[in-house]
Amino acid sequence: MNNLNDRYTYRITWSDEDQEFIGLCAEFGSLSWLAETPEAALAGIRDVIATAIADMQANNEVAPQPLSSRQYSGKFMVRVPPELHQKLTLQAAESGISLNRLASAKLAT
Repeated sequence: MNNLNDRYTYRITWSDEDQEFIGLCAEFGSLSWLAETPEAALAGIRDVIATAIADMQANNEVAPQPLSSRQYSGKFMVRVPPELHQKLTLQAAESGISLNRLASAKLAT
């Protein structure tokens, strides 16, 4: 069986500032790990997350739920200026689609 930290969202990217690869975890945005290779950056951030989870458990804190295991409704609210709302509504009407469909298509691109 996989550990909880195996289900988190990891990303490895190059840091021009540090001249090394940086390992990141979306669910723990304040944690990172620098290494000379992408493989070492991944191993490092995974170790950091495992340590953070162990510390949280020792202090009776709840670790963040992995993004991959969360349920999503498909709904979220976005506030825009009234002028943009009007412009998008007009675009949707002229295209013969709903504002929701127009917004979804724009977000998908």
